[in-house]
Amino acid sequence: MSEEAVAIPTTADVPTPRSTRAFIGHAKIIGALTLASRVLGLVREMVAAHFLGAQNPVAIAFTFAFAIPNLFRKLFGEGALSAAFIPLYAQSVKHESPEQANRFAAASVNLLVAILLTITLVGEAVLATMLWFTETQRLDRLLTIQFTMIMLPYVLLICSGAFLSGILQVHHRFAAPAAAPIILNVCHIIVLWLGAWFLGLKAQSNTPETLAIQTRLAYWLAFFVLVAGALQVVVLLPGLRAVGFRFQLIRSFWTPMVKRMLKLTVPVALSAGVLQLSVLLDKGISILLMQGEGFAGEAITHFNFFGHAVRYPMELGAIVRLGNAQMMYQFPLGIFAIALATAIFPALSANAKEGDRVRFREVMRHGIETTLWEGLPASLGLILVAHPAAMLLFRHGQMSTHDAELIARSLMFYSAGIWAFSLQLIVNRAYYALHDTTTPLVMSIVTLIVNLAVEIPLLWTRLGESGMAAGTTASFAIQSVIMLYMLNRRIGGLELSKSLIPIGKMLLATFAMGGACWWLKNSHWHPVGATRFVWAMQLTQLVVVGAGIYFLMSAILGIGLLERVRKRKMENGKWKM
Repeated sequence: MSEEAVAIPTTADVPTPRSTRAFIGHAKIIGALTLASRVLGLVREMVAAHFLGAQNPVAIAFTFAFAIPNLFRKLFGEGALSAAFIPLYAQSVKHESPEQANRFAAASVNLLVAILLTITLVGEAVLATMLWFTETQRLDRLLTIQFTMIMLPYVLLICSGAFLSGILQVHHRFAAPAAAPIILNVCHIIVLWLGAWFLGLKAQSNTPETLAIQTRLAYWLAFFVLVAGALQVVVLLPGLRAVGFRFQLIRSFWTPMVKRMLKLTVPVALSAGVLQLSVLLDKGISILLMQGEGFAGEAITHFNFFGHAVRYPMELGAIVRLGNAQMMYQFPLGIFAIALATAIFPALSANAKEGDRVRFREVMRHGIETTLWEGLPASLGLILVAHPAAMLLFRHGQMSTHDAELIARSLMFYSAGIWAFSLQLIVNRAYYALHDTTTPLVMSIVTLIVNLAVEIPLLWTRLGESGMAAGTTASFAIQSVIMLYMLNRRIGGLELSKSLIPIGKMLLATFAMGGACWWLKNSHWHPVGATRFVWAMQLTQLVVVGAGIYFLMSAILGIGLLERVRKRKMENGKWKM
């Protein structure tokens, strides 16, 4: 499932012509740092794959354990609570004294810390109980509990850091919050490289001694996750002091403003909770229905179900490979689709507030056209380059050719839905702009059910673990189309017929791109071989030719979206195209 953080609807502070230049400057800073973070995140996964691989219990356990604090980060730090706090704090800064604004911010931080501390303590108690009473023959599940116990306090650090970043953003300080995630990726990379060198870990080795070294390295990595979390908070402190924020031990943080914040949080938190539940379920299914390895190295391929031996449908290491495939398909989403959805939201909110349905429809159509202009070729393009990209990035060290091929197959299914994931981001913003949080919540629940109904049966087919990717794509495609249809009816029509010709041209340009790349892959011009140099050449050749053909066809067909996006201007709270 996609892991986009849910934003609460707000119509505050739509950029004006005077502030547009500063807004664009902030957007460039955020975009550059986000791109750096995404690249380093991909490097982090490559280095982890090199030294830990996919088909050993250490990599499996660490992948699942590390996902748990990150789910809480998206729910509390970057999700509903933070999104409800930011507009209220912005209003307090604008209309109240600095002391009152600081008291509200401090009370909110204290409330968050109390919630997170409770979650951490309860979680540690539950994990300790599981570790004490659980008897398991599978090393990966035992290590999962241990790694989770070490990294669970990261919930407190990373969620607090994300929340404090919201305070800085209200004061138009964006660099430190955008740079903070880079710290974790850098720490991971350094610990993996130096730890492997210090411990003498040989990437190509596959012995019991190697497994013991990998286990020790993973324990180090889990500890340094906490160090990175602390550093991510520390890097924010100078900016917080500069804007006048001070931590305060307030006796009662149950203030009217805090109550209002929690009231705004509830509907979005439910939607975010469903989304994060779906992510956790996907990872839980991956580890529960995956073949395992016992303490003596014996293969565990079946489980008992009411007296019948049932085969585990996913191969050993599926959770790691699926995570790698998700990282790759979410790369274009993070750079383009989320940026577009963030940029279009203020205009949709302003027009919805003013009751200007004509402008709302126009902005929405332009948003749909722009996201499909990027999403359609990204979907087909990533399918075409899935094999050389996966081999280049992940076929090394502990990762086998088979692992990389399985990553490529899952990536192809995930990639087929990039257009749907991108469209869903725009459609969700439209509902939030209309102050409708119920429809996205209901559809999130429907999507979760559809996803499970599709992907679980597919796991026992020839698709295997890639059935998980197929289920995610199918559910999001259904959700995006249905929600767009419902939105069209709700506002009396989006006049989508005006977009049929531009979208038809995009499809034609996409098919031309795909045809050219398919011909190239089957021609004698395409490099052949199984080396990193050949994979790099294949990837470069397909990307250059594919992008060139698509841009050329866009120009010939007169799509012209790039020019329109480049020239868009904000005027009186409206998005000029």
